[in-house]
Amino acid sequence: MVEQSIWMQKVAADPGHSHWYIERFRSMARAGEDLVGEARLVDAMVPRGARILDAGCGPGRLCGYLSAAGHQVVGVDVDPALIEAAEQDYPGPRYLVGDLAELDLPARGIAEPFDVIVSAGNVVTFLAPSTRGVVLSRLRTHLAAEGRAVIGFGAGRDYPFDRFFADVAEAGLAPDLLLSTWDLRPFTDDSDFLVALLRPA
Repeated sequence: MVEQSIWMQKVAADPGHSHWYIERFRSMARAGEDLVGEARLVDAMVPRGARILDAGCGPGRLCGYLSAAGHQVVGVDVDPALIEAAEQDYPGPRYLVGDLAELDLPARGIAEPFDVIVSAGNVVTFLAPSTRGVVLSRLRTHLAAEGRAVIGFGAGRDYPFDRFFADVAEAGLAPDLLLSTWDLRPFTDDSDFLVALLRPA
C-alpha cells in the first residue's frame, strides 16, 4: 500500500483544510491577484494544442488558463474536493482524482504522452517522502520523448534540493534549466525556491 500523502494527512486531521484552500484561491482570484504565472511559463514552452499534464492540479487555476490558451490539458489531484472545485471553477480540462505515486493514465484511457508535465504549488513537498522518487518516475513514463517536466517548490519543506536532484537522476530525468522563480530569475546556491525544467535523460 502506498504511504498516504502529507496533503491527505492534513485533510484527515482537519476536514476543513481543503475548503479553506479552495476559498483562499477563490478570494485571491476575486481580488484580481495573479494566479497563473506558472501557467504562463508553461504556455511559452510549447506550441498551441500541446498536451499538458498538471500533476497535483489543486482547484484548477493553471489547468483553466492553459486550456483557455488552446492546449489539451489533464489535471490530476489526490484530493476529490479540489478536483470538484476545479470542475466548477475551470471547466474544460479533463480532471481525475488520483495519487501521483500510482499514476497510470493509459489505464484510464489517456495513452498519448505529454509535451509538458507541470507540478507547481510545492506539490512535491506534499507527497509522502517515501513516494517522491516513485512519483518522479511515474511522471517520466508519461512524458513524450522531447517533452519536459516543470517542477517548482520552496526550500525548508523537508525536501532538500540535493535530494530532489538525486531523485530526478534516479527517475531517468535530467535538468534542462534551473530557475529560482516562475518569472525566470536564475537559480543560485542560495536560492530559496527552485523551478526545475527537466527532460528525459
